[in-house]
Amino acid sequence: MTVKSVLFAVICASFTSTASADLNPKNWRYATDPHGSKAIYDKPLVNDEFVAISFVRVPRVDKENNSWVELIYDLPNQSLKDAMQIELTYQSDKPLVIKLSQKQYGGEGDGSYAHYQTILPKADNWRTQTVSLESFSRPDWTPAWSKDKGIIKDSVSALYFVPDLKDEQGGDALIKIKHLSLMN
Repeated sequence: MTVKSVLFAVICASFTSTASADLNPKNWRYATDPHGSKAIYDKPLVNDEFVAISFVRVPRVDKENNSWVELIYDLPNQSLKDAMQIELTYQSDKPLVIKLSQKQYGGEGDGSYAHYQTILPKADNWRTQTVSLESFSRPDWTPAWSKDKGIIKDSVSALYFVPDLKDEQGGDALIKIKHLSLMN
């Protein structure tokens, strides 16, 4: 067992768990940058009770190359069409950013990746939070050349769950999610 896997097991054990929600493993994945950031988890990523993943994010490489880590929920209908709110039961040892992956701001759009987002507080114990899509905004670092087209719900294909780690420092984080629902 590596030091990182032991660290992950200890961190996971420190979080309490309760009844599970139905989480479809086909809808969950993760992504990390090509600069050395890592995702650590016990297989499978989605177990009977929750999704759990630990990230190690390296500091920003240089002005042109940022590091990043993401837990991704692919929306089953590839759309937020009927949703007005997101309800989430989670644990996170850092504040948790929820990003709306919208094609207008991603690789198929302007390439800014300045997706609409909101930040939830860190939660050492299970916390249920409901957030309205109206509470999402584009990040402060959005480039001036990236035209704001608003949230186009039919263009949002996934939700990204990102630990709020600073670019300059990187860092470690643990995220667990046991319930996610989209509400009108």
